[in-house]
Amino acid sequence: MSGSHPNEAWNTFWERTGGRSGGGCLPSGWQGIADMQRRVWQSFSRALPGGASLLDLATGDGVVLAQILEKRRDLTLIGVDRATTLPAPPKGITLKGGVGMEQLPFPDSHFAAVTSQFGFEYGDIEQIAPEIARVLQPGGKLGLITHRLKGPIVAHNRKRREQISWAIDEQKLPEIARNSLALREAGIRDVPQALAEAPAKGVAAHGEGSAAWEIAEAIRQTLEMGRNDAPERVAGIIADIEAQAANELGRIASLENAAATASDADRVIDVLEAAGLKFREEAMLTDGRSADPFADYRTYTLTG
Repeated sequence: MSGSHPNEAWNTFWERTGGRSGGGCLPSGWQGIADMQRRVWQSFSRALPGGASLLDLATGDGVVLAQILEKRRDLTLIGVDRATTLPAPPKGITLKGGVGMEQLPFPDSHFAAVTSQFGFEYGDIEQIAPEIARVLQPGGKLGLITHRLKGPIVAHNRKRREQISWAIDEQKLPEIARNSLALREAGIRDVPQALAEAPAKGVAAHGEGSAAWEIAEAIRQTLEMGRNDAPERVAGIIADIEAQAANELGRIASLENAAATASDADRVIDVLEAAGLKFREEAMLTDGRSADPFADYRTYTLTG
């Protein structure tokens, strides 16, 4: 099963999660990741001058800005994201959708700081780096939290891909469901045994709450609750479930590509330094659960 275009995948992600940070992206127990991110960003913002403006790239639901706002209510906080559909931001934060990092709609030297959490590496970093330098004030700060290719976030999403493939490609649950609709003309409206048993099989194969169980249960319920509905309507719901799965596969593919980009640390540092952003410090971020760090944190300062 092929994934959807990454931009479409992220639009759908924010529409369906309704602004809940984490969503399907993060592993269970992800609160430790969120707590570490909060500490990082609040520490980063502590040294900013009063009333400064800060731009968050690929902001998503604005979680970075919300964490900063907890400690720095005096800052002007703006987030941009390529997705055109974004959740409503908390009061005191401005989010702008439909904005790519490669062409920022802000004047030169406009921000005292720029941040990005799992965003910078999703774009064309050779184009993004000069744009960051352009909108930063001289001496301005850049903070980046980026994916690690071997970290628990990528590992979790690879498992999600396996679980989706189990339900869609291996078990062929949507296909079985569609075939069963053809039997309704003969008065057969029972849920096929393979679909009735699929949620339990999904749990046995991939665990409770897995994408394998989610898809199997969604299809089972669709047929069960739609016993007396028109076959075309039930088929439409099944198609929507498949589309959601395709969107998640697209999101996972874009995450893997981004993690590969970010994991080439020398290239990232060279690209940013070529734009005038001098590397300052780095740290590997852990969540207290996994043996592997989930992200890298690096800071830069605009020279000149």
